[in-house]
Amino acid sequence: MIIRDLGTVKTVDWGNGTSARLLVAADGLGYTVCDTVVTAGSKSKLQYRNHLEACYCIGGSGEVQDMDGNSFPITPGVLYALNEHDEHWLIASPDEDLHLVSVFTPALRGDEVHSLDGSGASAY
Repeated sequence: MIIRDLGTVKTVDWGNGTSARLLVAADGLGYTVCDTVVTAGSKSKLQYRNHLEACYCIGGSGEVQDMDGNSFPITPGVLYALNEHDEHWLIASPDEDLHLVSVFTPALRGDEVHSLDGSGASAY
């Protein structure tokens, strides 16, 4: 059995917020669980080429946009899943952070961060 406390796990600054890595590859479960905060007003172009991701909103608000321009509001109780390594924009509302529980498969090492330099979608 694995018991973790948010205050005792590694938290990384992933570029436009923070991600507390609650479960990682070294735990041997095959998936990662993160407590992710997306900074208010930020816009991140992301793509997970090596992982599938699902995000469940537990606080704040924002939106996820696909590359065809379709926008989907994200508010508490909404889940979105990137089931085809989808390139997307993750946008936090201008007045509040977006708070997500993120699950990745296969598992992350735990030290991954994004490169949000505008040269394309950040991927890992």
